[in-house]
Amino acid sequence: MKQRLLIVEPSEVIIEGLKAILEDQIRFKVLDPIMNVDKLSERLTSARPDIVLINPTLVDDIASLRGDRSMAVVALVYQYVERDALKNYDAVVEIRDSRAAIIEALAQVLPSEADSAKGNYELTKRETAVLVELAQGKTNKEIADALNVSVHTVISHRKNITHKTGIKSVAGLTVYAMLNNLIR
Repeated sequence: MKQRLLIVEPSEVIIEGLKAILEDQIRFKVLDPIMNVDKLSERLTSARPDIVLINPTLVDDIASLRGDRSMAVVALVYQYVERDALKNYDAVVEIRDSRAAIIEALAQVLPSEADSAKGNYELTKRETAVLVELAQGKTNKEIADALNVSVHTVISHRKNITHKTGIKSVAGLTVYAMLNNLIR
């Protein structure tokens, strides 16, 4: 099943470039993009995207955008944006990134299609990084600071880790990390 991707960007040139990069990818289905956030909430409800690739200058509060929806929100950066403002995003794509880097960044925010279809729940690179930090005894806030993401994102990754591994306790996750040679 293709991951539904919604681009929210005011520049038609950038939209067309991203569509050209992503439309030939079998992993993504690019939804009709929107150029402003006036009806973004309605569009999110009707389109139910798995990933929203959005210019971070268009929204002030990413948490309200996310609401109770289970979607990844990726920042599309091509001008200066405060580093703290990017912590709330699941990933950051820069306009100067290569085609491969853009696709990799988008692929990292969701489990792979093959893994989901097989019921094989391998951790993503970001989830693995969160697990390693967690196994080292760090708090959600400390993990967020170390990985330059929001606490909300860390909590989401922890939920995914718990779902994929079936392990609910920090001690159990630490043992899991040790058994999988993620930590010593």
